[in-house]
Amino acid sequence: MTTAHRPLFARIAAPLLLAALAPLAHAGDTTAASQMQRFSDASGTAVSAERGRVFFNSRHGGEWSCASCHGNPPTTPARHASTGKTIAPLAPAFNPERFTETAKVDKWFRRNCNDVLKRECTAAEKADVLAWLLKLDAKTAAAQPTKSTP
Repeated sequence: MTTAHRPLFARIAAPLLLAALAPLAHAGDTTAASQMQRFSDASGTAVSAERGRVFFNSRHGGEWSCASCHGNPPTTPARHASTGKTIAPLAPAFNPERFTETAKVDKWFRRNCNDVLKRECTAAEKADVLAWLLKLDAKTAAAQPTKSTP
């Protein structure tokens, strides 16, 4: 490459590099409440924290429920039912980083729903679970049972 071409290359490469790195700048691009609203809007139905609680704690015909790995209530660290890996609290009041990155939210719902349901969760199911998780705080968590559902 000749010296004459370097400034042109640099002028082209810099914006391309910035465009490639732009998605990384959006880490923490949302909130749990915004994610709940996104799924509620997609489903066209009103959210129900009670449906979310029941969904989270049900086995859906398989071995596991969401609570099998995340605990019940999901307000303290828990362990994955198969790998034993520690999982940080799921409820946003106990782990403010939860549900703050859209890409991670979509990735983990896809993986975990497939583990529990053998399919992706519907937008309504995701919205309902988030509605329940958002209701969990120190007061409501203390009123919940503390055993994990296998």
